[in-house]
Amino acid sequence: MDQEIKAEFKRSGFSLEAEAEEEILKKCLTVCINYKLTPSDLTSNWEAYHLNRDLTGFSVQNSQIDGFLNHLENEQKKAIIKEEPYPHLYSSNDVEMLLGDETYDSRDGTIGTPTDKREKLYLDSPQTNELMSYSGRPTKRGSNHMTPFGQRTNKFVVQFAFNKTEDTENDVRGNELAVQEDDVIKRIRPNERCSLEIQRSKPEPGCRFMYDSIENKFNSIENRIIKHASAIGATRLFEESVDPTVASNKSIFSVGMVCCDGEGRLNEKSILLQGSVEHCGGQRVRLDLQNLSHYSLFPGQVLGIEGNNPSGHCLIASKVVDSIPLPALPDIGLPPAKKQAIDQQFQLNSPSSPSTEELSMIIAAGPFSTTDNLLFEPLTELLAYASRKQPQLLVLLGPFVDSEHPEIKKGTVDRSYEEIFQVEIVRRLQDHAEYMGTAARVVLVPSIRDASHDFVFPQPALDLHLSNLKHQISSLPNPARFTANKLKVGCCSVDVLKQLSGEEISRIPADSSSRDRMGRLATHLLNQRSFYPLYPPSEDVPLDLSLAPEALQIPAIPDILILPSDLASFVKVLSVGGKAYGEQPVKCISVNPGRLAKGVGGGTFVELTYRGNLDRTSATIIRM
Repeated sequence: MDQEIKAEFKRSGFSLEAEAEEEILKKCLTVCINYKLTPSDLTSNWEAYHLNRDLTGFSVQNSQIDGFLNHLENEQKKAIIKEEPYPHLYSSNDVEMLLGDETYDSRDGTIGTPTDKREKLYLDSPQTNELMSYSGRPTKRGSNHMTPFGQRTNKFVVQFAFNKTEDTENDVRGNELAVQEDDVIKRIRPNERCSLEIQRSKPEPGCRFMYDSIENKFNSIENRIIKHASAIGATRLFEESVDPTVASNKSIFSVGMVCCDGEGRLNEKSILLQGSVEHCGGQRVRLDLQNLSHYSLFPGQVLGIEGNNPSGHCLIASKVVDSIPLPALPDIGLPPAKKQAIDQQFQLNSPSSPSTEELSMIIAAGPFSTTDNLLFEPLTELLAYASRKQPQLLVLLGPFVDSEHPEIKKGTVDRSYEEIFQVEIVRRLQDHAEYMGTAARVVLVPSIRDASHDFVFPQPALDLHLSNLKHQISSLPNPARFTANKLKVGCCSVDVLKQLSGEEISRIPADSSSRDRMGRLATHLLNQRSFYPLYPPSEDVPLDLSLAPEALQIPAIPDILILPSDLASFVKVLSVGGKAYGEQPVKCISVNPGRLAKGVGGGTFVELTYRGNLDRTSATIIRM
């Protein structure tokens, strides 16, 4: 048979590498036997692989054949799974769901699903190799199969609990068992309706974009540097910012933006600091970080550098200030009696507002349909869960009609994207809002992956075409800032965490709290006061700075920061400010709900209840 394989390659115009001919034939023979392929089938697949990969020459190299055979094995396994869904092949995911176990990502301190390389056909999120169950027991790696959404054993499994009691999982399962009762008898609806105030609604729907100019980009960078320099200078803890490119043996302090000296990834030898036009005409100087015990930098980060530049060509850093001081409170320095009088007057002027900041919410991010169909089954089950749990606020972030969905990418759908959005998404939300009554509210935030919406960032709000229920279903821009029951919430559907993770370089001591990588990435946004501090932006982000660049700003630290990402889902408490300026640190809850649908299976979402302070606040990551 190996001679037949060789003859088929020759008949197709390909020759085998002379030095490795025997090894290549042996590998091909093994695959043909395992998957019952004929030599003709094998060579036909090679021709398609050779064409799709743009391989040069007509000699089959041993280095090429390994990648081809891996590709062929994956294609055969996908065909087997598609043709023979029964009997179901159980994976470690199914076992964990049956036992109610939770998996813990030991490197990042976040929850993750065990995967291997072959499982990446269905999973988007990268995971670590070292995985343990939450109880400390080692778990096995997942197999190359994922449970299809309709064949799940359990509908909702608690994956991680923040400030929750041990009976959380039993509570979720108890709600699941009550589905049949809910179908017949409507439970008591929530009586208290949460307040909702949108902080900024720009850019406006229907705005013109793709008119970004070099001047807009220049002004945006310059304004960021100037604002940072002014805020740091106002503390009077550091010297006035000066030109970092001027040679000086004395210690200087300068504020600028981190840049890379080429088009590649940032590294210790390629870091440049770009100063403001006011101080140095926008010139750049090389940064030497060898004297720093810890740092965390990425392109576009604006920071203060203390050091000296003896040659004029390299700034040797001795200290890095990578955050802006917290805004001063207006009543600082007032006598206690005066402060108490102001607080009482404020309470009298707002009698309708709740006395404490309390809010129950469910947070989920798209895609809302599995990759094998456009039935939006995960969204349907999420709304059914919300009907039972009755949160005051349901926060949904795009993509709603995912441009990365296989059927949309192939162009096989027979409806317009707008029709899919209105029928499959908006109509379901209308039914949910009518069923829940006037107390329930829904907030929608679009994504740049939405096929039915403008491909631009920052992004205007979705057009919902609602004749009624406008007081219950609200459409917000991306990114968005709003206040619900006095609780400040910020959210951005662009996967900035994943992009920062790919660009950041860091040196972190072993005993430092900054070893928590996920928390450190989220803290970068708060320290920079920006929903998207990365510059230049990622290739797939259509950043348009001519459209309301102030929409990207975070003027005040929110109580909850929602950042959906393909990375492992998490709920973390971030601490902002404090060290560099001697301030009292501000706490913020950062939430990555994950994706509601992952491949052909279910994903995760977050249920959060805020009760006035972090000690009483609880959150749960739930896997579908």
